[in-house]
Amino acid sequence: MPASLLPSFLLYCYVGAITPGPANLCSLSTALRYGKGPALRQWRGLFTGFFLVSMAAVLATWLMGTLLNQYVGALSWVGAAYLLWMAWHTLRASSGPEGQVSSAPGFLSGLLVNLTNVKVMIFCLMALASYVLPYTRSLRALLAVGLFMPFTGPLANLVWLFAGAALQKLFVNHRKAVDRACAAALALCAVTLVRPH
Repeated sequence: MPASLLPSFLLYCYVGAITPGPANLCSLSTALRYGKGPALRQWRGLFTGFFLVSMAAVLATWLMGTLLNQYVGALSWVGAAYLLWMAWHTLRASSGPEGQVSSAPGFLSGLLVNLTNVKVMIFCLMALASYVLPYTRSLRALLAVGLFMPFTGPLANLVWLFAGAALQKLFVNHRKAVDRACAAALALCAVTLVRPH
């Protein structure tokens, strides 16, 4: 990647990482419900899942290159269905009794969120296809970018996590409204993922 593209790449990483998506909303929700400790345990799984998806994207991009572009549309529909499932699950969680507390999610749930997170898959594939492949097919260059990307999304997850921890007292008093807002945000993410541009 030419040095002149570095600001564009970093802006792409920032916007892709900080905007609402399954992992960010998961971090927020877990911190709101269970506090910072359990959310940080789950975050380690989110980081690991992001790293694994990033490395899989490096391998897929290196092996198949531009052939992957034809599958991005299908991945968008799968991702939208997944986001709608998460929105439904969030709404269902708020329909239980107010005082009911389920066990806090951990490493495995975080890992599974990002291993199935189509936003992360598309984010990684598009970064590699747009910022690396037009200039080189070098595995070393793909790996350099692929190793950098897990420090973008998961760092943004921490922003959402700490915001959730700070707002936890508010959540206790307004659980259903917050769950509805999170579900609506997930549904909006699903619509924008498949809406024609």
